[in-house]
Amino acid sequence: MNDFNQIFNLQSWQEIIQLNLTPWRLFIAIVDISLITFLIYSALRSVQGTKLMTLVRGVLLFIMLKIISGWLGLGTFEWLLNQVITYGVIAAVIVFQPEIRRGLESLGRTTNIFSFSLLDDKKKQSSNIKAYEKSFDYMSERKIGALIVIEQSQTLEEYISTGIKLDADITAELLINIFIPNTPLHDGAVIIQGDKIAVTSAYLPLTENGKISKEFGTRHRAAIGISEVSDAITLIVSEETGGLSITKNGEFYSDLSKSEFHDFLIKNLEDTTKPKKRDRLLKKLKTKRGQANEK
Repeated sequence: MNDFNQIFNLQSWQEIIQLNLTPWRLFIAIVDISLITFLIYSALRSVQGTKLMTLVRGVLLFIMLKIISGWLGLGTFEWLLNQVITYGVIAAVIVFQPEIRRGLESLGRTTNIFSFSLLDDKKKQSSNIKAYEKSFDYMSERKIGALIVIEQSQTLEEYISTGIKLDADITAELLINIFIPNTPLHDGAVIIQGDKIAVTSAYLPLTENGKISKEFGTRHRAAIGISEVSDAITLIVSEETGGLSITKNGEFYSDLSKSEFHDFLIKNLEDTTKPKKRDRLLKKLKTKRGQANEK
């Protein structure tokens, strides 16, 4: 507990700064702080959108209260917080063990420090895009409803846990068979994690946005809902019209042409080095949606 109190001791920080005034020590200190910052940032990104994020917010709140109570000299309140922090960490590890494990697994997936196969990844992504297009062409023509969620930097483990595990390669034939009506796996969403179909029949949160037209059913509302709480990209085929739609960051792009659908996939899943082109495409789709609403 003394070590924890020293973290918020101004005099201790002054001594640390004085000891690191030499150029070499200052450089090492900057590298040290940068590494810690990167690890904390990566950890927060990996647990965002999961139940573990609630624990993280609670810990940050307790730390803020600890700092404030120390500055104000609230001795009894500070002592109480010390007890909660000391024993709360042990309790949290026990209670949130599954979430912590999934968070660490996600951290390993979302960091590319040890990955040197960028060319192979690009080939896989290109193959996945072809599978999405081929399967959606087939389902769109036959008005087979479909909903695919593609995980990005934020983990979707909370929603993956609600589905039926597949862990299968992404192929057009498999995606089509999953969504064939009246089959055991067709209901719910398919979630893509990396280059695998992680699960099918997953449950997603529905949007509460009242501006969404009533012509769009549960499938579209679930797609918008997941895009509001994560950075995932969702692909939808309407069961009523066969129309293609996409959601991203809470934005809903409906009735896309095949060329627009193709361009969106390329710019957002494969061409990750050209954000300006992605922004222009999204602006074009928003303009089209606005014109459709006016009509």
